[in-house]
Amino acid sequence: MTRPSPEVQNLAIFPPDSGGRPSTGSDMASVFDPERFRENISNIAPRLERYLADRSTRGLDLVDPAVLTKAARGLMTTERDRIADFDADRLNQIVDLYTGTGIHVYSPGYMGRQFSGVVPLAGLVDLVSSVVNQPSTFYEAGQLPNVAERLMAEELGRLIGWDPGRLAMVTTSGGSLANLTALLAARNRAFPGMLAGGAAGVRDGIPAVAVSEEVHYSVTRAAGVLGVGERQIVRLPVDRSGRVRADRVAPALDAAHRRGLRVFCLVASAGTTSMGAFDPLAELAAVTRPRGIWLHVDGAHGASLLVSRRHRDRLRGIEHADSLAWDAHKMLFVPAPCTLLFYRDGAAARGAFGRPPGGRGASYVFDEEPDVYSALDSGDQNFECTKRPMIMPLWTLWAVYGPALFERKIDRLCATTRHAFRMLRAEPDFDVLHEPEANILCFRYRPADLEPSALHRLQLAVRHRLRGDGRFFVSKVDVGGVAALRVVLMNHRIGTAHLAQLITEIRTTGQRVLREEAAAPGPRAERSPR
Repeated sequence: MTRPSPEVQNLAIFPPDSGGRPSTGSDMASVFDPERFRENISNIAPRLERYLADRSTRGLDLVDPAVLTKAARGLMTTERDRIADFDADRLNQIVDLYTGTGIHVYSPGYMGRQFSGVVPLAGLVDLVSSVVNQPSTFYEAGQLPNVAERLMAEELGRLIGWDPGRLAMVTTSGGSLANLTALLAARNRAFPGMLAGGAAGVRDGIPAVAVSEEVHYSVTRAAGVLGVGERQIVRLPVDRSGRVRADRVAPALDAAHRRGLRVFCLVASAGTTSMGAFDPLAELAAVTRPRGIWLHVDGAHGASLLVSRRHRDRLRGIEHADSLAWDAHKMLFVPAPCTLLFYRDGAAARGAFGRPPGGRGASYVFDEEPDVYSALDSGDQNFECTKRPMIMPLWTLWAVYGPALFERKIDRLCATTRHAFRMLRAEPDFDVLHEPEANILCFRYRPADLEPSALHRLQLAVRHRLRGDGRFFVSKVDVGGVAALRVVLMNHRIGTAHLAQLITEIRTTGQRVLREEAAAPGPRAERSPR
C-alpha cells in the first residue's frame, strides 16, 4: 500500500489555518478536553444552584426582542478564521442571560403554563443524555434507553389497566406528534388502502375524525396533515365545564354518517388545555366500540393523574381506549420533550407507518433478519429516526425515588388548586367558571359595576399588566367567547399566602385599569383597557 506523503497526512488531520499553514490541532483538542468540561460544570453548577434556591415570587420579565438580540449578539465571538480561545466569562454571561430571561418555573409566582420546573435530578440525567448522545430509536444506538422504555411501559401500562403482554409504548417529541401518530394508526386500520394508494385507496366513505369542541389544536392540525379537511371534522358539544356531552355523541356520529362521512377516530381529552376537563371515557367507549371507531385519548396533561390513587378515577374508562398520549414533561416533572404514546394493542403501533422498508430504502437502519436486539427497535412505530433518549430522566426518577414522588406532588398541586377555587369563590368580585378537576382553574375579575361589554377587555388588560409587573405570571383563555384568567399550578411551593397575594394583585390591577379608563378622554364604549 502506498502511504500518503507527510504533507498530505498533515492536511488530512489538521486543516489549514487562515494563513494556509497546517494548525497543530491543539485548539480542537481543548474544545473536547474532559478537564475543560469539568471546569465548565464547576462554573455553571453554582449558578444553577442559586437559580433553584431562589424562592422569590416573580413571574416573567419580558424583554424587548431587539434589546435581547443586541445583548445576545454582543456575547458572540467575532473570530471566524480560527477556533476562538475559550472565554469562561463569556460562557457565564450566556448562562446568566439564559436563566434570567426565561419564565422562572420554580417560583410561586409562575402559574401560567403547563410545563413545570423539573425534578433537579432529571436535569442531571438529561445532561448525561446530551453528552453521551445515544439516539434511542434503535437498540444498537441506545441500549439502556430502549430497555428503559420497555420498563416504563410495564410500570405505566399497569396503571392504565391494559394487558402488559399486549400493549406497546413509544416515546415521541411532544403530544402533537403523538396525536398525529395515533391518528395515522387509526386511519390505516380503517382505510388500509391509503398506505399504498393515498386518497385513491379510499373505497368506503370519506375519512373523518370526531373531536371535542375543546380539543387541543394539535389534533385538528394532525387531521389536516392526514388530508382530513375542516368539513370532515365532527365537533362534539361540551358542557359548561368543557367535557364532551356523551348523550350528544351518537346523534353527531349518525349525522356525519348521513353526510357520507366515515368517522374512523374519536379523540377524547383527559385534561383539556383550556379548563383541565376530563371527558367521560367510559361513556364514549360505549358509543365508539360497537361502531368500530378508534378511541384516542389526548391525555398530554391529565394522564399523569393515573399515578395518583386519589385522582386516577378522573380517567375512569381509559382501559377501553385504543391509544393514549401522555406528556411526562408536564405533570411528571421531567425536561421537555418527553411524550409517551401508548397502544392497547401493540400490533396497532406498527400500523401507523406500515411495514418497515427494510432493504428497499433504509437498509442502513432496518434489519432484514430481526433478532433479539432489533426486537426493541421502535423505528417502525414513530416518525423520528434520530430521537433523543427522552425516557432516561423519567426512568431514572422512577428507579431512584419510585412513584410516590410523583403521586405526592400531583396530590399537592390538585389540593392547592382546589383551595384556590374556594378562595376565589368567596370573593364577591370574582367569578369562578368551573370546579377544578386537576390543577387548572379559570376565573374572571368582575367588579359589581362593570359593564358587560367591558368584561372581555378587562381580563386581557389585567393579564398583560400582571405580566408586565413581573410578580405573577398567569395565562388567559376564552371561555364561551369571553376572556378569562387561567392559572395552572405546577409548583408545589405555591401556598395560601401566594394565592392571596395573587387575588389582591388582580383586584388592585383591575381597579387601576378601570380608573385609567374612566379618566381617559373620549367615549367610554370606544376605549379598551390596556
